[in-house]
Amino acid sequence: MARRLHHHPGNRRSGGVVEQRADQGIDGFRRRYAAGEAPARVLAALRARILDCGDPGIFLHVASKEALAASCAALDPADQARLPLWGIPFAVKDNIDVAGMPTTAACPDFTYLPERHAGAVARLVAAGAVPVGKTNLDQFATGLVGVRTPHPVPVNPHAPGRVPGGSSSGSAVAVARGLVPFALGTDTAGSGRVPAGLCGLVGLKPTPGAVSTAGVVPACRSLDCISVFAGTVADAWAVHDAMAGFDAADPYSRPWPAATPADAAPLRVLGVPDEAGRPRFDAAAEAAWDAAMDRLRAMGVTLLPVPMGAFNEVAALLYEGAWVAERLAALEGFLAGPAAVLPVTRGIIAGNGGRFSAADAFRALHRLEALKRETAPVWERIDALAVPTAPLFPTLAELEADPIGPNSRLGTFTNFVNLLGLAALAVPGPDRPDGLPAGATFIGPGGSDAHLAAFGMRFEAAA
Repeated sequence: MARRLHHHPGNRRSGGVVEQRADQGIDGFRRRYAAGEAPARVLAALRARILDCGDPGIFLHVASKEALAASCAALDPADQARLPLWGIPFAVKDNIDVAGMPTTAACPDFTYLPERHAGAVARLVAAGAVPVGKTNLDQFATGLVGVRTPHPVPVNPHAPGRVPGGSSSGSAVAVARGLVPFALGTDTAGSGRVPAGLCGLVGLKPTPGAVSTAGVVPACRSLDCISVFAGTVADAWAVHDAMAGFDAADPYSRPWPAATPADAAPLRVLGVPDEAGRPRFDAAAEAAWDAAMDRLRAMGVTLLPVPMGAFNEVAALLYEGAWVAERLAALEGFLAGPAAVLPVTRGIIAGNGGRFSAADAFRALHRLEALKRETAPVWERIDALAVPTAPLFPTLAELEADPIGPNSRLGTFTNFVNLLGLAALAVPGPDRPDGLPAGATFIGPGGSDAHLAAFGMRFEAAA
């Protein structure tokens, strides 16, 4: 079997073959502009490539020629050196508002046309970035598989017969196909990490509150994060750096001390799931994780087995407990009407969410606080926690036969992170034995984003 090429921001795979696109990646665009190419010409060609990509499941809306030309005309050449993302195109998950582009959350009956950008998008545009379209998702961001959409399912470019990962499926595939250098997703239960792992990308999930979620269609409003998909950690951090910051319009926004990967102390001791806390769903994924741990040891990192029982109990609270009702709180009025919603989506939000009382919610909150106290000592013994991004890689046929089971298992190492207020960074790891991508995720306390990014860059370099 041919070895999969190491991922590059512009890698493209068709029928198992990866083709490099050197003009992708943030630095690639910067070089083109420095050489004198005009954003209007570069982005018009990119728009044409998006429309001709052959996968109708990636984008739900593409900026018109006129809108794209207007965005480029607003770029002052005098700002090229000052603005960190000047002329850099990006895609946006279609539950995040972009002014003038419809927001649908992959539910046509829900469509509205926002007049202003979401807070994070506004910061990126102020940094010179140009939104070029809205991407597909698991409807209302409810899922980790990427197939819960009324539209065509985005094709995983590394494995067309397998899921792209969700809920930010279109954003991940857009970057994996080299159509944009970065894309925004959201992450409540792993939606910014699982698609990264299954598409061979970096997925940066900030500390909750570090990036504004104003202008995001809520999944779980108290837990939602805007995430970044990119080909490298450096690109993902550049985007995070531009869009992070306090936003008074977001009641969950919190100021965090400014930090950069260059200033971060090195991570020396990483926790890893102990044998009792390491479910073995997929032999190929397990082999890739063993190879990732070998790389970590070769980097001189000490690996400390960590009991995962309390983390697993936190994870179970998200979909087996009252937080499902938070999804219903966001959409109860809409779901009460005649709107066409996918049965699996309606069942999770209205069916499962409607089972819980206010008393259940308070019991869950009290249990979460106890579990926070129980897990807190772990961070005194380790610098970060390292876990497999996805412990399995379901096929489309498996999801058709069982829409719930594989989706639940994909969240094994992701569901607890936001409930505990943690930061996380998913990075490509050693391939599976079958040549498909696999990922490792590094998790740290709230505010440790720069430390994780610095370590992620080391992990990349060690490849």
